[in-house]
Amino acid sequence: MEKKNIKTTPPKGSTGKTPPGKKPRINVFWVYGIIILILIGFNFLGNRSAVKEIESYPVFKQYVADGYIESIEVFSQKNQVEAVVKDSIPYLKEIFGEQYKTYQPDRKVSVRISSVEKFDEFISEIQFQHVSYKESKNYLELFLYSVLPFLLLILFFVFITRRMSGQMGGSGGPGGIFNVGKSRAQLFDKGSAADRVTFKDVAGLAGAKQEIEEIVSFLKNPGKYTDLGGKIPKGVLLVGPPGTGKTLLAKAVAGEADVPFFSMSGSDFVEMFVGVGASRVRDLFRQAKEKAPCIIFIDEIDAVGRSRGRNPNMGSNDERENTLNQLLTEMDGFGSNSGVIILAATNRADILDKALLRAGRFDRQIHVDLPDVHERKEIFNVHLRPVKIDETVDVNFLAKQTPGFSGADIANVCNEAALTAARKSKTSVSKEDFLDAVDRIVGGLEKKNKIITQSEKKSIAYHEAGHATISWMLEHANPLVKVTIVPRGEALGAAWYLPEERQLTERDHLLDEMCSTLGGRAAEEIFLNQISTGAINDLERVTKRAYAMVAYFGMSDKLPNLSYYDSTGAHEYSFTKPYSEKTAELIDAEAKRIVAEQYERAKEILRKHADGHRKLADLLLVREVIFAEDLEEVFGPRPWASRHDELMLQNESDDQKDQKQIQEQTAEQTTEQTQEKVQTQEQEDQTTKKSENESDNTEEA
Repeated sequence: MEKKNIKTTPPKGSTGKTPPGKKPRINVFWVYGIIILILIGFNFLGNRSAVKEIESYPVFKQYVADGYIESIEVFSQKNQVEAVVKDSIPYLKEIFGEQYKTYQPDRKVSVRISSVEKFDEFISEIQFQHVSYKESKNYLELFLYSVLPFLLLILFFVFITRRMSGQMGGSGGPGGIFNVGKSRAQLFDKGSAADRVTFKDVAGLAGAKQEIEEIVSFLKNPGKYTDLGGKIPKGVLLVGPPGTGKTLLAKAVAGEADVPFFSMSGSDFVEMFVGVGASRVRDLFRQAKEKAPCIIFIDEIDAVGRSRGRNPNMGSNDERENTLNQLLTEMDGFGSNSGVIILAATNRADILDKALLRAGRFDRQIHVDLPDVHERKEIFNVHLRPVKIDETVDVNFLAKQTPGFSGADIANVCNEAALTAARKSKTSVSKEDFLDAVDRIVGGLEKKNKIITQSEKKSIAYHEAGHATISWMLEHANPLVKVTIVPRGEALGAAWYLPEERQLTERDHLLDEMCSTLGGRAAEEIFLNQISTGAINDLERVTKRAYAMVAYFGMSDKLPNLSYYDSTGAHEYSFTKPYSEKTAELIDAEAKRIVAEQYERAKEILRKHADGHRKLADLLLVREVIFAEDLEEVFGPRPWASRHDELMLQNESDDQKDQKQIQEQTAEQTTEQTQEKVQTQEQEDQTTKKSENESDNTEEA
C-alpha cells in the first residue's frame, strides 16, 4: 500500500501564527505540571551532598568510641545525627566500603537516635568534644505540608470559576459560576441580517406557514386584531416528525418578524445544580418582558415538558418538574406577559404534560407533517438552486421517487447526488446520480465485493422475484420501481417500491401489502423447496401489521370494532394489559389466521404466474438489477393507475387552471386599460374642439 505524506496547511488568509493583538491561550494544566516538576526537583536535587545512612545506632556508637568520627551535628527536632568521618583511607574503607571514593568529598554519615538526652549521656561518657546542636528547619517540607495544599485549593477554585465562566460567557455574563442560573437563550435582535431566513426559503408547509404568518402579522400590526377584541395567542406548538422543518419555520419567523427573538433548546434549562432550571426560566421571561413584544422559541420542549409523575424509572425527576412548574407559571400565572409569544417545537407531543397544552398556554398546535408529492416538488426546487443539474433531471420524477421523505431527507438527497457526480468526475448532476443517492440513503452503500455463492445468489434472485411478481399482480400493493440482488447495507437483496401516500388505508390495502411482503418466502418454498433466514425482515413487518389489524384497527372478524391502542400513553409503563388472557389468545389466533391466509394467497399467485416469475429470476441472475419496465415486458402493463399519477395530473390541471385564470385576468386588465386610454383620448379631443370653438367665437366678436 502506498503511503502519502499529508501536510496540513493553515486556512487561506492565515499565517499559522497567533493573530496580532491576541495573546496565546495558556493551558492551566501545563502550569500545574511545571509546579510539580519544580517541587520534585527541589526534593531530589536540593541536597547534592552524598550522605550514607547507618541503620544500626550501636554500630555508630562503636565508630565514635573507636575514634573514626571527626565531628558531629545533632538535629534535635528530627532526632537525627550527622557526622563527618576522619579523612583516613582505612576508616573510610571500613565505614563506606568499596565505594568510599564516592563519599570521600563530604565523608558524611547519618543515623536515627532514640532521644537527644540519651545521646548526650553517651557523648559525656566518652568525652567527645566536637559536637554541635542545630534546630532543623526544612523549608521545602514546610512548603509541601503547610502552604501547598491551600495554594492548590485556591488554584482549583480559580480554574473551576474560569471554566464555568467560559461555558456561560455568552449568556451568563461576568461572574462565571455565580451566574449559573442565568438564561442561556440566544438573542436575535430586530434588524440582524446574519444568515437570515424568510418564508420564501420555506417550501411547502402551506397550512403551517399561514398560521405562523398570522403571528408575525399580529406582532407587526397588532391594532388590526385588537380593534376587533382579539387577543394574540400566548403559545404556538409545532408538532411533527423529525426533519419536516419545524426549526426552519422558527428561523423564518425570526427573519420575518421585526421583533427580538430568543432561541434556546429545552435541554438548556436542565443542569446538575438544584433550582437552576427554574431560575433560568425566570431570567428568560424577565429578559423577554424587557424587550416585549418579542418571541421565545424553545426547541425540543419535551426535554422539560414531559408529563409529571411519568418516568420509566418508576419515579420522577424533581429538578425537571420544578423547571416545568416554573414554565407553566410564567406562561399563564398571576404575572403579566403581554407581548411575549412562546414558540415551541417537538416531535413527541403525546408525552407532554396536559397542563402545558391547555388553552391559555399553548393555544395553537400546528402540525407539520411529511410533505406530499406537490410539496416535495417545491422543496426540490429550493435545494436544487445551488446544484448544477443537466437536462435529464425531472423534478416531478424526483418528487415521485421520494415518498415519505422529509425536507431534511430531500436536502440530503441533493447533497449526496452532487457528491456522487463529483466522485465520478462529472461536470453536472444527472438523473442517474439522484437515483444512486436515493438508493444509498434508503438501502445503504453497495457491497459488490461481498462473497456470495451461486446457490445463495439463486435463492436471493427467486426471493426478490417473488416480491416483484406479487406486487405487480395486486391492485393495492405498492408499485415497484426496481429490484436488485446486489448487497446493500445489511440486506443481500432489495426491492424498491413507491408507497401510495394514502390519507385512508383500507383493509384490502393492508392485505395486499402483506401478501406482497410474503412473496419472497413463498417463492423460496415453491420453486426451491426450502426456506431461508433472508425473510426475517419480511416476517417481522407482516407480524406487526397483522397484530395492528386485530388489536388496533378492529379489522378482525372475531374482534370487530375494538381497539386496544392507547393514544394517551397512560398505560405505557404499566404491567397490566387492557384486555384479558382469553382475549390475548384470541388476538394471537386471529393474527396467525390472517398471516396464514395471505401466505397461501401468495403461493397461489406464484403458481399461476410461475413462468413469468422464472423469467424475472433468470433476468436478475444475469443483470443483477431490473426495473419496472422489465416487469411490464414480462407481465404486461398494470391495469391500475398509481395514486401518484392521479395527484400529479390533478396538480397539472390545477396549474393550467391557475395559468388560464391569470391569462384571463391579464386580458381583462389589458382591455380595461385600452378602454381607459380610448376614453381619455376622446375627452382630450372634445376639450381641444371646445377650446378651438371658443377661440373662433372670440375672433368673430
